[in-house]
Amino acid sequence: MIIAGAIAAAVILALVVVIFIDSRQQASSTAPEGVEEFDVGGAGQHTEGTVEYAQNPPAGGEHHPNWQNCGFYTQPVRNETAVHSLEHGAVWITYSPDLPADQLETIGQLATNQSYVLASPYEDLPSPIVASAWGYQLQLDSANDPALEQFLRAYVQGPQTPEPGAACTGGVGTPS
Repeated sequence: MIIAGAIAAAVILALVVVIFIDSRQQASSTAPEGVEEFDVGGAGQHTEGTVEYAQNPPAGGEHHPNWQNCGFYTQPVRNETAVHSLEHGAVWITYSPDLPADQLETIGQLATNQSYVLASPYEDLPSPIVASAWGYQLQLDSANDPALEQFLRAYVQGPQTPEPGAACTGGVGTPS
């Protein structure tokens, strides 16, 4: 009787732990408030030309056959190659070229510590920082806003990814 009670208690405890861990993982991958969703189409559609995107910066659509290598860039990257990286499950953090050094360092750390994060300066952004995933975008005033990391948890290789697991290396560009 004691052994059966101990086994039942252990099973119940294990179940509670699994439910707790699962709920924490789901909460950490929930998109932050303020995320905009776009119908971007264009998955698998390649072009060598320049594309006029509906969003600034783009959040998906037709793109170059080569993807942009993920990482931190101090120079702008081509929209069409960055969009191809989004198709592979990357999040593209675009930042105002005049962003303060401490915020650049934060973005640089995010881009170098994760395989599917691309970061680059971008002119004429609607806010100092814009995080983009395939079909989703979040405008931020600061790299220190917790919503940035929450966006990464929700969308890096997230369910919106048209080609999950496709490479974010072996493409074009050399991160800083």
